Amino acid sequence: MKYLITGLGNIGAEYADTRHNIGFKILDAVAEKTSGIFKTERYGDLCEVKYKGRSLLLLKPSTYMNLSGKAVNYWMQKEKIAPENLFVVVDDLALPFGAVRLRMKGSDGGHNGLKNINEILGHDHYPRLRFGIGDAFRKGGQIDYVLGKWTEEEQTALPERITWAVEAILSYTVIGMERTMNLYNKK
Repeated sequence: MKYLITGLGNIGAEYADTRHNIGFKILDAVAEKTSGIFKTERYGDLCEVKYKGRSLLLLKPSTYMNLSGKAVNYWMQKEKIAPENLFVVVDDLALPFGAVRLRMKGSDGGHNGLKNINEILGHDHYPRLRFGIGDAFRKGGQIDYVLGKWTEEEQTALPERITWAVEAILSYTVIGMERTMNLYNKK
């Protein structure tokens, strides 16, 4: 079984530790746990690892968030990845900080990265993990909040929540999405 696990974010030092880049941060943690190393390839940084008999292709697109679909589509075609074996990790304003929600499919929920992937693939039938970044911003401050750095309190709590997300992703590749949702959507 081969999976394309894609973490969404923006390239560049100015975005490195922002809320919008949690997809990149979670994929870095997956690579670390599975002893993988990212290499710069076409449309992104790529890392291929094995986990319990599965091949995982970890992708951090270099196309910027709003054009993530281009990278996802390219690697799905190149590696012959079935839509059900695509897994996308994104930030979510609608969830409280650190909450993890897994879904088998669904709308973009206003997320531009998911919107672009859905447009390019022509469907929204692929698993995803939404990582809550909260919504503690004043009216009109959404962009600054999403592209802002984590608070000290959030930074302290992040490692535990990222570990939870990594465990959920790896669980999905071994026991499937339905059982993984039952285990990880509870907390």
